[in-house]
Amino acid sequence: MRRVSTITVAGIATAALAFTLTACGESSTESSGGKNKGLGLAFDVGGRDDHSFNESAARGADKAEKELGFKNKMMTAKNSETEAEREQRLNSLAEAGYNPVIGVGFNYQKSVEKVAKDHPDTTFAVVDSVAAGKNVESITFGEHEGSYLAGVAAALKSKSHKVGFIGGVNNALIQKFQAGFEQGVKAADPKAQVVSQYLYPNNDKGFNDPAAAKDKAKGMLDSGIDVIYTAAGLSGNGSIEAIAGKNDAWAIGVDSDQYQQPGLEKYKDHILTSVVKNVDVAVFDLVKSVKDGKPITGPKTYLLKDGGVSLATSGGHIDDIKDKLDAAKKDVVDGKVKVKTQP
Repeated sequence: MRRVSTITVAGIATAALAFTLTACGESSTESSGGKNKGLGLAFDVGGRDDHSFNESAARGADKAEKELGFKNKMMTAKNSETEAEREQRLNSLAEAGYNPVIGVGFNYQKSVEKVAKDHPDTTFAVVDSVAAGKNVESITFGEHEGSYLAGVAAALKSKSHKVGFIGGVNNALIQKFQAGFEQGVKAADPKAQVVSQYLYPNNDKGFNDPAAAKDKAKGMLDSGIDVIYTAAGLSGNGSIEAIAGKNDAWAIGVDSDQYQQPGLEKYKDHILTSVVKNVDVAVFDLVKSVKDGKPITGPKTYLLKDGGVSLATSGGHIDDIKDKLDAAKKDVVDGKVKVKTQP
């Protein structure tokens, strides 16, 4: 019987609890007065406590509640859901009077398109995909640009000149992370070796399987890789745990500043940096626009140049290479370096 790590159990338990509470409505807030109950947030697998992607969106909701008095209700997806299940979740939020309603993750693209048609007076959004609809905002990010900087950092900090990338699911979105990372590594150290692997080819369980990421990271470490960048949502917690068990090895986090995550505190001395994707900013921007009566719709991309993505400096582990990272960032922002979106 395979041993399950403490962080794996904690992550699964937290996600299950989050789903139970939100499904029962216990984590929802009371009506903010009038017809609009507030923000409806439909998370991807892993829930708000994934220490990564979903949690970034949740921070935006928390800020909207604190600064704008905009209440919220949060619901969480399960592994391997059907379109009907996603549609039902979005429908339940819209019918209950929440506005805007945001699908956090590319899996919500089709369901947002369909449900938005049935609720033309509600503003919808999908994160990490482009959805059609007059009342829909499509929120995307320059993940490849942030990952390019992570690649530069990985190459400069690696002692073995071997670095790794672990993706949760092998799709176009996660390939953006891979492409940018590989390009950044080669820009900083042309002789460095980059090994890129995926947990699953096409199953969203790849974002909710810390045990699989832990095993994958162990294999990379055993092969001499000493810096690993994991873009896999909650699964990345397992990768970080494995890396923290080996001296002179570094993890690069994703979406949130994982050095600052309480659930990962005991591993933070091995978290070199994180590619921060500011989903919280996008969520707050949309909520404010709805509250102001001028809802944002259409495609909106948050890039490196406008702070949509960034490289975290918590812990001071990349302070010694700051000048080189600043120069790499300037090259991207100025257009001197065009970062690839495909490996």
